[in-house]
Amino acid sequence: MFSRYFLSLLYSGFYFPLLLFILHAPLTSALWPLPASYEHGEGVVWLDRHLTFQYAITNQVRDLRTLSAAQSSSALNGTSNLNTASSYAIVQAAIQRAQERLLNDTFVPWKFHPRHSDFEPAANATKVFIKNVTIQQNATDSSAVLKPMAGEVSENYTLSISTPGTVAITAISSIGIIRALDTFTQLFYQHSTDSAVYCPYAPVAIIDAPKFAHRGLSMDVARNYYPPSFIMHTIDVLAWNKFNRLRLHATDAQSWPLDIPSLPELSTKGAYRKGLSYSPQQLTEIQAYGMYRGVQVYIEIDMPGHTSVIALAYPGLIAAYNIQPNWSTYAAEPPSGSLKLNSSAVYDFLHTLWEDLLPRLAPYSAYFHTGGDEVNPNAYSLDDTVRSNQTSVLQPLIQTLVGYNHDYVRAAGMTPIVWEEMLLEWNLTLGSDVIVQTWLSDESVAKTVQKGHKVLAGNYNYWYLDCGYGSWVDPPPSTTNPYYPYNDYCSPLKNWHLIYSHSPFASLSTTNTSSATYIPPSSLDLILGGEVHIWSEKTDPVNFDAVVWPRAAAAAEVLWSGNQDAEGRNRSLVEVGKRLGVWRERMVERGVGAGVVQMVWCTQDERGCVADGLG
Repeated sequence: MFSRYFLSLLYSGFYFPLLLFILHAPLTSALWPLPASYEHGEGVVWLDRHLTFQYAITNQVRDLRTLSAAQSSSALNGTSNLNTASSYAIVQAAIQRAQERLLNDTFVPWKFHPRHSDFEPAANATKVFIKNVTIQQNATDSSAVLKPMAGEVSENYTLSISTPGTVAITAISSIGIIRALDTFTQLFYQHSTDSAVYCPYAPVAIIDAPKFAHRGLSMDVARNYYPPSFIMHTIDVLAWNKFNRLRLHATDAQSWPLDIPSLPELSTKGAYRKGLSYSPQQLTEIQAYGMYRGVQVYIEIDMPGHTSVIALAYPGLIAAYNIQPNWSTYAAEPPSGSLKLNSSAVYDFLHTLWEDLLPRLAPYSAYFHTGGDEVNPNAYSLDDTVRSNQTSVLQPLIQTLVGYNHDYVRAAGMTPIVWEEMLLEWNLTLGSDVIVQTWLSDESVAKTVQKGHKVLAGNYNYWYLDCGYGSWVDPPPSTTNPYYPYNDYCSPLKNWHLIYSHSPFASLSTTNTSSATYIPPSSLDLILGGEVHIWSEKTDPVNFDAVVWPRAAAAAEVLWSGNQDAEGRNRSLVEVGKRLGVWRERMVERGVGAGVVQMVWCTQDERGCVADGLG
């Protein structure tokens, strides 16, 4: 069995012969994200095709096969609701998904062994079979399990596989069981000769828990439309990577694809086309689908900026609508337009919007994001209720707007989230419950904590996945040269190495009190975690997987495991890259169009593709 001492040597990268040995013996024991504690051997155990599961909450043992087939089917398909949700139903659905993965995945890891090598266990050897998995939940789920606040529900678990083939999982919550089962499925491969399924790592001992409580993907579904089925596909991939949040950036300047029955023209006029909007039922199904996978889906409606699409239905509510050709004077991107700041009609509109939408979201979401980024003051010089671009005039009006919105969010039983500009640029007074999402710098994280607010990290210099694909705005014909070579605002592309190098704690100091990024150690718990972002100006369902995966998986491991070992040393990117490569192949086998980590020569050669340090 490899000890954690040897693994720490591997991570530090200073013992090269041992590194080579472990990387190819056997298959780096590839798990993603890496568990907090993971020990394994080299024994082979095989999966019985009639594998059974026994589940117990405290001492209440139940054979999950006795649960309603209709109930488990609805959970699997994302059509269930709170009336059918229970610990048993959540775990039953997780087990069925695990069984499907274990018995139907066809992943043969030939790319990660020397060319033409005989790396598989002998198919005709005497086999030890895993016939039963025992799952013990050591506490009864609270109602918070359906929509937990950050850290409110434990995701911790243990997983063991003995050499004789005994498997035991323990967790405090049903969500912890979901995480354990997702890890369990990664320990197995299909044999290339007889389609049998085996694990080459027995005995296995895993003790696991997340480093950060909030681990999310921000997905823009406004600039390009994504069918509900694709969002559910993304939820599956998020769960496999142990993300626990999906924020849907639901509306923006370009489209309003969210049906609001009391304001029907928002989507009938604001969606790109009839049928390209999310009905209340579809939105509930998406949220329920996430709930059964431990991925809370919450919504952002950005304002007062990024709202010009509202003018298609309610033109009197928007200032500086679609100014051409000088749109950049009034907005971050076309079409320009911001919600008017001193209009009673705007507040009537918001009252109707929140009364319709928020009660529908609240059963599945602990959070609601009210936006607040990239507010351009110049738009309000054209606002007939304001006629000023002065901060001293605008700040009190934005304060009133945000306070109004947050009162509705709280009344619905949810916690408000805002972009950092509301706190750090506009200096709003926010409720102590408000979570601030940062994106501009690591210093923003420190400043938010210094002001006493909980914070989500996501520095665009590291964790914006849309960066580096070039400008989506065409240069005017007569002024092409100043725009050459047509980069986007956040180039270059953020490769997985860069993404993995960053964390919510990056650049923060807990010792240098004179540093701009100083925060006292007692305030570290205000950093809830972070989100990696994909904006959709140049992304749609055709290329989404290749743009997002496996780079988002790099952020997933940082948020679950951290990017350092137990001794505080940065993990070897050679070791990380090997595991990420294996995980990419497994995701591809599961239907994810993930991009390549390395060519096959690199993964098959014992020396790999490591920079030689000469240039």
